[in-house]
Amino acid sequence: MSDIIQLLPDTVANQIAAGEVVQRPASAVKELIENAIDAGADKIRLIVKDAGKSLIQVIDNGCGMSVTDARLCFERHATSKIREAADLFAIRTMGFRGEALASIAAIAHVELKTRRVEDELGTLIEIEGSAVTRQEPAALPAGTSICVKNLFYNIPARRNFLKSNPVEMRHILDEFQRVALAHPDIFFSLHSDDQELFHLPGESLKQRIVHVFGNTYNQRLVPVEEETTIINLKGFIGKPEFAKKTRGEQFFFVNNRFVKDPYLNHAVVKAYEGILPPDSFPLYVLFIEIDPAKIDINVHPTKTEIKYEDERAIYAILQSAVKRSLGRYNITPTLDFNQETGFSHMISAKPLEEITPPSITFNPDFNPFEHTKSGSRKQAPSPSIPQNWDTLYQITEKKGDTQLGLHGNDADVPGEHVQPAKKQPFQLHNRYIISQIHSGFILIDQQAAHERILFEQFCQQLENRQGASQQSLFPQTVTLSGPDFQLIMDLLPDIQALGFQIREFGKHTFVVEGIPADLTSGVSERQVLEQLLEDYKNNQAALKLPKREKLARSLAKHAAIKPGMALSADDMAELIDKLFACEMPNVSLNGKPIILTFTLQELSARFERN
Repeated sequence: MSDIIQLLPDTVANQIAAGEVVQRPASAVKELIENAIDAGADKIRLIVKDAGKSLIQVIDNGCGMSVTDARLCFERHATSKIREAADLFAIRTMGFRGEALASIAAIAHVELKTRRVEDELGTLIEIEGSAVTRQEPAALPAGTSICVKNLFYNIPARRNFLKSNPVEMRHILDEFQRVALAHPDIFFSLHSDDQELFHLPGESLKQRIVHVFGNTYNQRLVPVEEETTIINLKGFIGKPEFAKKTRGEQFFFVNNRFVKDPYLNHAVVKAYEGILPPDSFPLYVLFIEIDPAKIDINVHPTKTEIKYEDERAIYAILQSAVKRSLGRYNITPTLDFNQETGFSHMISAKPLEEITPPSITFNPDFNPFEHTKSGSRKQAPSPSIPQNWDTLYQITEKKGDTQLGLHGNDADVPGEHVQPAKKQPFQLHNRYIISQIHSGFILIDQQAAHERILFEQFCQQLENRQGASQQSLFPQTVTLSGPDFQLIMDLLPDIQALGFQIREFGKHTFVVEGIPADLTSGVSERQVLEQLLEDYKNNQAALKLPKREKLARSLAKHAAIKPGMALSADDMAELIDKLFACEMPNVSLNGKPIILTFTLQELSARFERN
């Protein structure tokens, strides 16, 4: 039998490795920008077309490369960052494995232009599928420009699995924002399809956060700073009242590298305990400086996971620092035992001779237990005791001229049962609706019922593309962050089908001229749109549902009546009628029951005595 094990060709090995390093266009964006940062650039431009599927170009003014380096950088495991394994524990650069450019070149058409400052001519190299098709000297500006065209052109299966352009663009924006936040001193710009989305000059961290997320964030930030022998911590956290229902604005940077760490996230959330609304996530942009020898970053292909030598100590420091910042800026309630708590400081002292003792008058003949005599003035009843207290527990029903009580003779009349007319429903604690049925009564969760009604209504509108709209008296402009803007663009046809009258108005801005007619009045267009986005992203993370169904679910949850809202009898009757007209009236959007039925037999069993 012949040998069956053989070495894979370099081109095949590179394509396999590319599956781990370059999962989508955003992965290539991350690798190329990090290389520009490691090259010492202070100006980086990112240009994408067709959400990175057609073109990704990164231009920097870094150190550039020599002819030899320009050719060698596309080989696997070619890197300038480390020389031996021990260097892994002293890394302060973004990249170190030497796999990114080799992987990208294996699955795309790549054009590299680079020149060092001291060189007169630069180098131009073109590669297609790991094969060099062109290399020649060229007159170029100092720095490096690398173009990645037709990503996954030779792996059609991977290209077919890419999402729509708005979805892929949101991933690119996520990676761009992370790098931009990690390096506020570097100029960044982002152009997408000939439109500039970001223009970020070198600035302070707070200014960078505001420029990335919007001017409204200027009043939401609380600074955090802590220096210890283990770590140095700095950054900003968000005020609890601005917490959102979805994740996405939580950023940890360890030695300026973005990481995902649920353990440290728990430390931050723990510091907000007691002041954070339930199921909410605070904003934070926190930087941890730590000795590279005490961490291991070679854990995950994307380098977003880190192992720490003493993570418990880091947890405690992080929680304490965040809690101290919240208290220092009067975000959390504090007790000041040095503060005057008595009322003596509110009373001005007077001489003793000027103080007049109080006088009290009373009726010595008053007897509260004496019956009120006829003709005398009657005492007003106590507000806590109703005047008809003696008849509250008497259940009566008139039959002609006879009034039968609970203990009357109606039970002695054979064959006669009280059949009341249709009873009006009524509310219980402004949360539930009770309605009488022949066999007993039903208890309806009013919020869950309204959510079910609106959900099926919105699904029908999305199917028919006919949503009723309520025109706004004064149209409002809504400015969103980059990812949220792209999300709205992706959902725009369906949002308009629901009854929103919305159109694009400049960079990251929409004009809202109308909202669905079923939404609660008194809510601004901005709040409606922002809440719709938050609910949609929350459903997107938790549920694997079609896009339209998630959108209808999000809008229904926002528009439904809430617990504590009083309803009239007609409103309750209409709600019940619409609920039973639904396809699934018994099941809420969360899969829990909407209606509970209580029979007369169950009630009788509860009142039985041994």
